[in-house]
Amino acid sequence: MARIALIGASGNVGSRILRELASRGHSVTTIDRNPDKVERLDGVKAQAGDIRDCEGLAALLKGHDAVVSALRFLISNPAILIRAVRLSGVKRYLVVGGAASLEVAPGAILLHTPDFPEIYRDEATSGAQFLGLLREIEDLEWTFLSPSALFVPGERTGDFRLGKDQLLSNDNGSSISYEDYAIALVDEIENPQHVRQRFTVGY
Repeated sequence: MARIALIGASGNVGSRILRELASRGHSVTTIDRNPDKVERLDGVKAQAGDIRDCEGLAALLKGHDAVVSALRFLISNPAILIRAVRLSGVKRYLVVGGAASLEVAPGAILLHTPDFPEIYRDEATSGAQFLGLLREIEDLEWTFLSPSALFVPGERTGDFRLGKDQLLSNDNGSSISYEDYAIALVDEIENPQHVRQRFTVGY
């Protein structure tokens, strides 16, 4: 059983990660602006926290085995988050990433394809910048897990593939459910295989 700090546990992805962690018996501290929105589960302690307050956030993270960030990129500041993890003394840091920085061809990423939806461009650009910051860091055991292009509610099947920097797809396109994504992320917490790396999950 590990002690996990989960930032953003009330969101679409964060809530699935929370359930997956709790179902495996991990001790979870959730950090959310409104802890009343966090699902009440065994082994879960909901804390109020401000992701803009670096020192306050670091104090909440201290003493955990790993930190998971499941925040939208546009509402968070990666420099503050990274500094808070460093100040806390926690070495393992996992980030719910985006698909836009994945390669669709050698040297070409999804974000730069002609049909990339403009509505997602700002969020996707921020996610790619976050990954760029992490790739410069050597004093944290970070992992950035990118979903497939279509990232939606679905079933917890456990039947998926892992990849590295290339977008995964099949005859039905490129997709992964929040539920199966959560399995892949918690698997990585329990059995680290991608330290200081980005990897991806898809069907």
